[in-house]
Amino acid sequence: MSLINIKNLTFGYEGSANHIFENVSFSIDTDWKLGLIGRNGKGKTTFLNLLLEKYHYTGTISKNVEFDYFPFEIKDKEKMAIEIVQEIAPNAEDWEIIKELSLLQSDAEILYRNFNVLSGGEQVKILLISLFLKENHFLLIDEPTNHLDIETRNHLVSYLNKKKGFILVSHDREFLDKVVNHIISINHTNIEIQKGNYSTWKENKDRQDAFEMTQNNKLKKDINRLEVASKNTAKWSNEVEKSKYKTIHTEAAIDRGYVGHKSAKMMKTSKVMEQRINKAIEEKTNLLKNVDRNDSLKIVPLESRKNQLILIHDLQIQFHHEPIFSPVTFEVKNGDRIAIIGKNGVGKSSIIKLIMGKEIPYTGEFKRANDLKISYVSQSTEHLKGSLKTFAENCKIDETIFKAMLSKMGFSKLDFDTDIAEMSEGQKKKVLIAKSISESANIYIWDEPLNYIDILTRIQIEEAILTYKPTLIFVERDETFIKNVANKRVYVEK
Repeated sequence: MSLINIKNLTFGYEGSANHIFENVSFSIDTDWKLGLIGRNGKGKTTFLNLLLEKYHYTGTISKNVEFDYFPFEIKDKEKMAIEIVQEIAPNAEDWEIIKELSLLQSDAEILYRNFNVLSGGEQVKILLISLFLKENHFLLIDEPTNHLDIETRNHLVSYLNKKKGFILVSHDREFLDKVVNHIISINHTNIEIQKGNYSTWKENKDRQDAFEMTQNNKLKKDINRLEVASKNTAKWSNEVEKSKYKTIHTEAAIDRGYVGHKSAKMMKTSKVMEQRINKAIEEKTNLLKNVDRNDSLKIVPLESRKNQLILIHDLQIQFHHEPIFSPVTFEVKNGDRIAIIGKNGVGKSSIIKLIMGKEIPYTGEFKRANDLKISYVSQSTEHLKGSLKTFAENCKIDETIFKAMLSKMGFSKLDFDTDIAEMSEGQKKKVLIAKSISESANIYIWDEPLNYIDILTRIQIEEAILTYKPTLIFVERDETFIKNVANKRVYVEK
């Protein structure tokens, strides 16, 4: 066991008015398995790069371990996988490499294939075992589950459970729950570390947020009440003070000392109230700084006059006149939310493309209702570029609604002026989701919509789907999202 000590860490990008981190201090035990969470754009990858000393910062980061980052760049992808492992971990023996692969439920034969012909899941396995084979290295694992099918994710869970410490960036709640024992959360104003998995952290966060909201409302009422009372007391005090100098045409003489004493007492009461107001305001300003306001997203689906929108019976997509998966049968009715589940490369996206109207050879029965309006979210974000304004115009969507959805998903004013091509992958995915939910459609078809999207936004999307109940067909690997959203599942098998 050793410690990574971070003291007074301050960092901001050049030209930016605000720091991403300011005077951050905490310690990490290298035996901990830490899940690193936070909104897209809040600095998760930046924090990892600071640990790797890629940026200049103020403060100190002291450690007696070496950091390694996943995924790292492979310069020559035409080399055999075994050569890449040996370059990264030159001291590892062949039996150790094969043992590591077996822990990931993978056959040793992939070691003797070129890296560039391996599947995405196989490449992830090669890179991970290479890093874990290095001695006295602490791994910084950045979103390893993107594009991995559910089965491969479960292999990865078993593998990481057998390892010691690391920092893991992931937006998959179930994956985090199964793998980590501490959470680092990057909040609006600080970084916190808690013992436990994601669900433990979320329960504590909800409890803390609820407490702060209650305290905030209570203090607001106290401040309003005290301000009214203070103004009245000060007014009465001034009126009493003035009465000392009035000419009274009565027989009774004015006891100016008594009046002055009464006025001073009331003024003192007013000052005490003012101090209580200031204290309440100070307490109030210390609340809600890290409360995430999950503003509700809105979807306006179109309901078709026909109940049965799509009928698929014994469908098989053909490739070179050969079927690529076993026969699939399902129907889509108004309000259905259908998850298409299967391994990588089995043909899930091909089913979506067929429904979208692409010319794809198939056997079996496929029927689609006429005049269906479809809203689509693609896997890829490579085509995205230009301003958000131009994007909205090209997609023929209301720019105000579109930007309102992005704002609710965590976009800042600065993000609105950024070229989409320069945005992070998570922000690009949010652009596609915001575009889709800004459209009124009979069916929403989403192909891996949640890659790179932060947990809080995933929850917002779930809640919108459950509230507005659009007809939805989607391919996704987030098991929590599938459990919460889908009312039907279609399994596609080779």
